[in-house]
Amino acid sequence: MNKFYILIYLVLTLTVTVYAQNPEWMHYEYTPIKCTAIEGDDIWIGTFFGGLTKYNKRTGEKTHYNTSNSGLPDNFIMAITIDNEGNKWIGTYQFGLAKYNGIDWIVYNKSNSGLPNNNITDIKIDNEGNKWIGTEECGLAKFNGTDWTVYNISNSGLPNNNIRLIAIDNEGNKWLGTDYGLVKFDGSDWVNYNTTNSGLPDNNIRVIAIDNEGNKWIGTEYGGLAKFNGTDWTVYNMSNSDLPSNTIYDIKIDNEGNKWIGTNNGGLSKFNGNDWIVYNTYNSGLQDNLVNSIIIDNEDIKWIVTGSLGLTKFDNQNWNNFYVLFSSLPNNMVFEIEMDNEGAMWIGTGKGLAKFNGTDWVIYNTSNSGLPSNWVRTIATDNEGNKWIGTSGGLAKFEGKEWIVYNTLNSGLPDNEIYSLAIDGEGNKWIGTGTYRGGLTKYNGIDWVVYNTTNSGLPNYTIYDIKIDNEGNKWIGTDDGLAKLDDSVWTVYNMSNSGLPDNEVRTVVIDNNGDKWIGTYNGGLTKFNGTDWIVYKTSNSGLPDNRIYDINIDNEGNKWIGTDLGLAKFNGTDWVKYKPSNSGLPDYEVRTVVIDNNGDKWIGTMYGGLAIFNEGGVVISVDDNNINNTPNDFVLQQNYPNPFNPNTTISFSLPRQTFVTLKIYDILGKEITTLVNEELNAGTYQKDWHPAGLSSGIYFYRLQAGSYTQTRKMIMVK
Repeated sequence: MNKFYILIYLVLTLTVTVYAQNPEWMHYEYTPIKCTAIEGDDIWIGTFFGGLTKYNKRTGEKTHYNTSNSGLPDNFIMAITIDNEGNKWIGTYQFGLAKYNGIDWIVYNKSNSGLPNNNITDIKIDNEGNKWIGTEECGLAKFNGTDWTVYNISNSGLPNNNIRLIAIDNEGNKWLGTDYGLVKFDGSDWVNYNTTNSGLPDNNIRVIAIDNEGNKWIGTEYGGLAKFNGTDWTVYNMSNSDLPSNTIYDIKIDNEGNKWIGTNNGGLSKFNGNDWIVYNTYNSGLQDNLVNSIIIDNEDIKWIVTGSLGLTKFDNQNWNNFYVLFSSLPNNMVFEIEMDNEGAMWIGTGKGLAKFNGTDWVIYNTSNSGLPSNWVRTIATDNEGNKWIGTSGGLAKFEGKEWIVYNTLNSGLPDNEIYSLAIDGEGNKWIGTGTYRGGLTKYNGIDWVVYNTTNSGLPNYTIYDIKIDNEGNKWIGTDDGLAKLDDSVWTVYNMSNSGLPDNEVRTVVIDNNGDKWIGTYNGGLTKFNGTDWIVYKTSNSGLPDNRIYDINIDNEGNKWIGTDLGLAKFNGTDWVKYKPSNSGLPDYEVRTVVIDNNGDKWIGTMYGGLAIFNEGGVVISVDDNNINNTPNDFVLQQNYPNPFNPNTTISFSLPRQTFVTLKIYDILGKEITTLVNEELNAGTYQKDWHPAGLSSGIYFYRLQAGSYTQTRKMIMVK
């Protein structure tokens, strides 16, 4: 069996300081797509947490830009447009406007330009090359490359300073969407349209598209779709048309004049002026019925951004889904992480199941698989590699291609709310449910046996955790104490008959000595050796909080404890606390901790997504019998260490033989040195840089391999 290692030391959180100070941390989070733009074969994708991604629709090549590896000033991208010279103009949520020409970055903000606000809502470019920039609460800005002109309610006919969007017609008129209706600006005069003086159905404008006849198609927040020909208004909504939702997020018009309309929870609509066709998750390959954005390329292919991650490609016949972001975690609520026999991680979230093999993401949800619910609480892997997935809609077995779903209607399962799973040495599945009618269920592949408070010694119907010791005993954490099942004998430990400090037992783990480590909801951590109880609380230990969600034990016997106020490491004597303020942990509430074969801690949080931590540097490894050692894509890795002193290593991968240059530049763009300038075969390479006589600061390294080019940022500290 071959094994490959992906060494990643860059912390992908939202704080630049964390990138620099915590190379032992990585962070993956849900990064919804906010905006898109197309440039030839490249689709530029702006996300609301994860920066900017360039995706080549022909090759599948992906390049990711964020605040740590480029001049991008913010990872919250609100708008993208591309001028005739190929410059990318990128509007961010907090740090202004960025221009990127493929090599250099220029940032415009309130402090260094005439930009009135750093929160950019939209950008459009007119025929003269002027950039028109919408801001939040500070009006409209025009930038001709040198001078800035700002329009707001105090010096223009704008009815409101919150500019949501901009469209420019063939005559050069600017059409602005605001919270107070629609505005037309011809360069001199302002005309306002709202619900009181026009046929506009709603003053909250979400999108404007202009067809070849000059008609304005206006999507609103609550009023549906309006067509305005300059004189007359026609309104389409759910009551008078087949429009599936009155909330319109995007409109694009193809070469035949068809309107493609993205809606909130109504899917995608095609309208030819007479007939409507609605595409949704039930009748198409659409990933989600919330359609945020639509791109139509030169081949009339629709690229659709939905509330799910990635892009959906529709060529008017076939549907294909692509997960193109650095992190395709479907939701920041991570409840469970399970490592399979090949080293891949299966991650249960509040919006489906993710499989991550260290490089690629595969997302399973109710719209693209047999998963019965997107709320995934628990996962277990049997000896055949099948995944057993506990959801709020029942139990699913995934065999790699086929799905089998068990619920109260087709099996002996007493409840569809699955909280916990364990598989014993004989392959029996032990299933814990989470409501008053549930309890514990044993399933041997044929028969179902249900244990509850009326027919067994189980003290409560709600089962939070199940662990099986070396003797086959089941240790069951419930809402009313800890239960031990030895074949048919039940023993219950609670506050009245033991040293258990709280009856709500959320997690149990068993160490190499057979000791049980028990996490409770309000009573802290307890160690039970079969006779004695030792209780650790915030009052007598370094535990950061008494509410414990998960415990795991590494090869050295350290306990890693997920709490409501961060992560704790306990070696039996000393405590180390990790929280967002002193580490790369993205959220205080740690719901699950899993430790892989390399000692990486995979940490699922309630609101901050997935973190990976290793004191010696994160090493993501994946076992695969069929791995081709030739890289699939051009990749330029982040240098390590970063920050560095006195030297650093740069790694890159080539999928085929090509001529390669790798150069170092200073912050002003001056070339410092060339590390590579030769023809190289396919493979992965490392180059060390030993700078001499250079000052501390920011430097850039640029890889050019054939037509592939990528630049990353690094920091030298002396």
